[in-house]
Amino acid sequence: MYLYLKALHIIFIVCWFAGLFYIVRLFVYYAEAQTKEALERSILTKQLALMTNRLWFIITWPAAILATIFGIWMLFENPFLLQQPWMHVKLLFVVLLWIYHIKCHQFVKQVENDTLKKSNSFFRIWNEGATIILFSVVFLVILKSAFNWIFGVVGIIVFSMLLMMGYKLYKRIRERKKN
Repeated sequence: MYLYLKALHIIFIVCWFAGLFYIVRLFVYYAEAQTKEALERSILTKQLALMTNRLWFIITWPAAILATIFGIWMLFENPFLLQQPWMHVKLLFVVLLWIYHIKCHQFVKQVENDTLKKSNSFFRIWNEGATIILFSVVFLVILKSAFNWIFGVVGIIVFSMLLMMGYKLYKRIRERKKN
C-alpha cells in the first residue's frame, strides 16, 4: 500500500509544482499586459484571467490537496519517517510551500479583481521561491540527511542568482535596442 501512496504523492507533487510554475508565468504575462494599449490590455487581461482561474482551481488546488492527503497518509502508513530528522526539515519545506501557495492564491484573487499591481520582474523573482523549495525537498528526500541537502540548495541559490543576473543583463540589452 505504501508504494502506491508514494507514487500518487509524487504524481500530485509534480502536478502541484507544474501549476505553481505556470501560474507565476501567467502573473508575468498579466503584469506585462498592463503596459499595453487599452484594447490589447483588455483582451489580454480577460484571457489571462480566464487561464489563471482554470489553472488554479482545476489543476493546482486539487493537486496541492491530493499531494498533501497522500503525503499524510504515507506518514500514517510509515510513522517511522516522523522519527527521521530529515523528515522534520522536509515538513518545514512543506509548510513553506503551502505559504507560497496561499500567497499565489492572493495573487490569483487580485487577477480576478483586476487589482494585481506587482511587476513582471517581481514575478520572475517570485518564481524562484518554488524552484528553491523543489530543489531543497528533492535533495533532502534523496540524500535523507538533514544537513547534506544544504549543498544542493546552495547550488540552486547560486544558479538562481546567475539566472537573475542574466535576466538583468538581457533586460538592459533589450532596453538599449529600444533606444
